[in-house]
Amino acid sequence: MRPLSPDDQALDAAFAAARDAAAQGEAPIGAAILHRGEVIVRTHNLVETTPDPTAHAEILAIRQAAALLGDARLPECDLVVTLEPCAMCAGAIEHARIRRLVFAAYDPKGGAVDHGARVFQRPTCRHAPDIIGGIREAESKEMLQAFFKSLR
Repeated sequence: MRPLSPDDQALDAAFAAARDAAAQGEAPIGAAILHRGEVIVRTHNLVETTPDPTAHAEILAIRQAAALLGDARLPECDLVVTLEPCAMCAGAIEHARIRRLVFAAYDPKGGAVDHGARVFQRPTCRHAPDIIGGIREAESKEMLQAFFKSLR
């Protein structure tokens, strides 16, 4: 068995956060931020709990990492999230200058990285992270589908 890479550890943290979100009645979306290969932030959606429509996992993770590092720009950070970011979150990723974005499930309906607005492909985009999508996609899809099915 190979040792866990920083990406594996961050994905595990993001999925654990997503499970915590579901247990609290939030959409099971989790995020983790790596700084120089170490997970420094782990969080999940808090839209319903707060109530705050901007309390997406990615936004909360970026805010926490910026506060922890004392800088609004996070060029040495990687964001790992369980679902393709929406336009709002992609905009925050751009402004924070996140180095790399790793996400699990694609979101054809609300995603804005490979779908919809495709924020990082627009000519007005000031910064585009390296992007890796579809990592542990089935696991994320299953978690999301089970959560939303339980609400019906």
